[in-house]
Formats: sequence, C-alpha cells, structure tokens
Amino acid sequence: MSRQFDDLMLGSIELFCLSVEHASFTAAATAAGLTPPAVSRAIGRLEQRLGVRLFTRTTRQIHLTDAGRVYFQQCRQALNQLIDAEREIGGQQLVPSGNLRISIPTPLGHCRILPVLPAFRARYPNVQLDVHVSDRNVDLTADGYDLVVRGRTPPDSSFVARKLLDAELVVIATPAYLAQAGTPKTLDDLARHECLQFLLPRNGQPVPWLFREHGADLELPTRGGIACAEHLLAAVTLARHGGGLLQTYRFIVENDIARGDLVEVLRDYGGRSRPFSLIYAGGRHMPLCLRVLIDFLLAAFGQGASTTA
Repeated sequence: MSRQFDDLMLGSIELFCLSVEHASFTAAATAAGLTPPAVSRAIGRLEQRLGVRLFTRTTRQIHLTDAGRVYFQQCRQALNQLIDAEREIGGQQLVPSGNLRISIPTPLGHCRILPVLPAFRARYPNVQLDVHVSDRNVDLTADGYDLVVRGRTPPDSSFVARKLLDAELVVIATPAYLAQAGTPKTLDDLARHECLQFLLPRNGQPVPWLFREHGADLELPTRGGIACAEHLLAAVTLARHGGGLLQTYRFIVENDIARGDLVEVLRDYGGRSRPFSLIYAGGRHMPLCLRVLIDFLLAAFGQGASTTA
C-alpha cells in the first residue's frame, strides 16, 4: 500500500480541524504554536489537494463551506480515532481524557446541567469541558461542538439524539398579579389576561402554550404586551415581578412555587411537557471522554441506559 498522506498533509488536517473548532486561523495558530500565515498555507494545501474551497473568508471571519462541513466531520472523527488508538496501545484508554465542547440551553443549563458538571469533573479530572450556554441553535459540526443539548430533533440523520428528560410545563403568576387581574379558571379566561410571550430563536414567532383538555393535547396562542427573545429566563423575571401569566418549565420556578412567591394556575389543564435531548455525531467511533460524559448525564437524569459508540 502506497502512502496517501505525508507528515505535512496530516499536520494540515490537524490545523484545519483546529481552525474550525476555534473559528479563526489566528486562534488555531496560537493553539498550535504557529503563525497565522502558516495555518493559512496549510489550509491552502488542503484546498489545492481536494480541489474545493473549505472556507469562505472575510477580513474578520471564516465560515465553513458545505464541502468543508462534510470534510471536518470525517477528519475530526478520524483524528479522534487515532488519538484513542494511541491511548489504548499506551494503556491510557482506561482513563478518559481530552477536551470536549458542549452547548446547552440557558434555563436547563443553569437549573439542571451546570449543577451536575462539578461531580463529572470530580469523577473524570482529565476531561476538560468548554461549556457554551445559549438558546441559539448552534451547528454541531460547523461550530465544532462534540455534544449539544436541545429541545428539538436534529435535522441531519447522521446525528444521534438521546432523550435526556421531559420538562413539565406550568402556568404561573405572582399572588399580587392574580389579586389584581383575577385567577384564570378555564382556557377561555386567558384572553382577558396579560400573557407574557417568549419568541422562538429560530423564527421570532411566539411560542404557543401547551395544554391538555379532556385527554386531548392543545396548542393555544396567547396575547400579551411584552415579548422576550433569546432568553426564556427574561420572561421568567418579568413573571416574578408581576408582569403577567407565563407558561414555563416547572424546573425553573418550582422553588418560587414552594415559597409562595409564584402561584401555579390552570392545573386542570396541565400535564404537557417538552423533551430535551443529547445530540452528537453518529458513527461507529466515539471518543471515550465523550462516551463517559453522555453516560454520566443520562444517569444523572434517570435515563440509565449506557450509550454505545
């Protein structure tokens, strides 16, 4: 078998992956201990070899092309496999290690996932976590993430989605608001109330409220004078200060309800939830550090079953 890659080309592939993960030739150069022109030349060698553009470039930013996204996914997987092969031969594979980039949504991150990550680090001190907390729908491949947690099914069938939890929805308001505006008893009563709106990050449309009536699931549009975008916690803050009714996740407001600072209403129409899933690249090979993180999170939220590569 003749050689397909020389040392220079393998190094160029590593620099390409670093550039994707850092979203910058300059940052990739710093991480690799090289100069930005050296990284740019390495990318140029790859593009010349492949006959395609891997990045579109501006004076300040780089963005993967469609061909670049496909190439990055395959290269990252191949490099991870080489790293794990060396660790296995060297007897290190039993100790998970490496760097993982994960993206988690703001409310679930603050209230559920971030609180358990110190325990993960205590168990696996050689695994470094780079945690991105945002409600923006990141591109797992193009943005260089190993794992994302989101409340939607991935559009790309090459990704795996493992359910992490079902987040129960509740409608809440402050006692002061209810004393002034009255307590809604039926879904029709919502038309006479100030219903705080949260706008979907992907399309800017208000999130419909979900209910169950006589065993049937309903989606109900509501109206209100204040709409929040980007962060659901902003709408929760408004509700905590008497801004109106809000449908949100129980895990965000359960302590407020227990203290009496917020009151749950329309309980006869409750029982709906939204799922959150762990999303990661499929394929036969998975880095050990990613596998143990997925297993840890599944166990922490009661899903139990071990993942497979």
